[in-house]
Amino acid sequence: MVLPIYAYGQPILRQRAAEVEADGPELQALIDDMIETMGVARGAGLAAPQVGQSLRLFVADLTSYADDLADDNDGVVPDYAREPLVFINPEITLDEDAPEVDVEEGCLSIPDLRETVWRPDALRIRFLDRHFVAHEWPVAGPLARVIQHEADHLDGVLYVDHLSPLRRKLLGRRLKAIARGDVEADYPLAFAE
Repeated sequence: MVLPIYAYGQPILRQRAAEVEADGPELQALIDDMIETMGVARGAGLAAPQVGQSLRLFVADLTSYADDLADDNDGVVPDYAREPLVFINPEITLDEDAPEVDVEEGCLSIPDLRETVWRPDALRIRFLDRHFVAHEWPVAGPLARVIQHEADHLDGVLYVDHLSPLRRKLLGRRLKAIARGDVEADYPLAFAE
């Protein structure tokens, strides 16, 4: 089921999400719905708070970038670009030696707005997958960026918070318009009352 994505201005987007305590049919249905919603919205990632669930859970899908990623990887499609990924209760350690790279980011909760954000290009992540199997991965490149963006959502941080105060001020009117619902998207949005 495609879920409405909570737009900028929704209070849940500014709250720290709760740990996922247990698996069950409701959690698995939420994961399936998030993957479907992310696909319909053509996103690379989606965090549970973005669909109104205050849980430390996000999904990522770089399958549509598989060919480009293979070009950067000697013709081999990375494992993470073969199917959607599920991250439950992620813990991230940034690689302090990794270079910071600037890439244009967008967010399904902030439609029609993209800005350049600097982030480290590598990290380590510990997480549970959808079957509650524990993993620890070193991650670099595009997946590292998606993970950082989505993990920020779990702490109530939006990518615009990484911009300079002046840039955020310049975007103020557009962000307020989104919060009021003065924006269109190809997917359902839920706005603050």
